[in-house]
Amino acid sequence: MVKDKEKPIQIGAVVSEFNYDITMMMLERAKEHAQFLGSEITKIVKVPGVFDMGLAIKKLLKLEEIDAVVCLGAVIEGDTDHDEVVISHAARKIADLSVEFEKPVGFGISGPGMSRLQAQERIDRAKSAVEAVVKLHRRLRL
Repeated sequence: MVKDKEKPIQIGAVVSEFNYDITMMMLERAKEHAQFLGSEITKIVKVPGVFDMGLAIKKLLKLEEIDAVVCLGAVIEGDTDHDEVVISHAARKIADLSVEFEKPVGFGISGPGMSRLQAQERIDRAKSAVEAVVKLHRRLRL
C-alpha cells in the first residue's frame, strides 16, 4: 500500500498559445522535469494568452485529483506597455487563486520587457515552476 506522502503529485498545466513555438517547448520541458521529480502533468489546458489563464487555473484547482498547477507563457515586449499590464494582472490573479484553493500554483511565465530571443533563452524556466510546486506541495502535506 502506497502512503499518501509517496503518491505522485498530479499537476495541471495551463499553457498560453500566444508565442506557441516557445510555450509548447516550455510544456515539454515541464513534463520531462515533472517526471524526473516523480510527479506527473496529468491535465493540460491551452488558453489563448497569459491574460486568459485565470479561469483555466481555477477549473483545474477545483479538481480533487489535481494537487498543483503550473502556468506557462511568454510575454514578449511590444510597442506599448501591454506586456507589463498583462503580466501584472496575471501574476496577481495566479497568486490569489493559489491562496484561495490552498494548492501550489507555479509561475512559469517569462517577461515582461523581453525580446523573442530572450524568451527562447528562458524556455527552461518552465522547469523551475514545476520544481516550485512539487517542493511546496511536499512541504505542505505535513
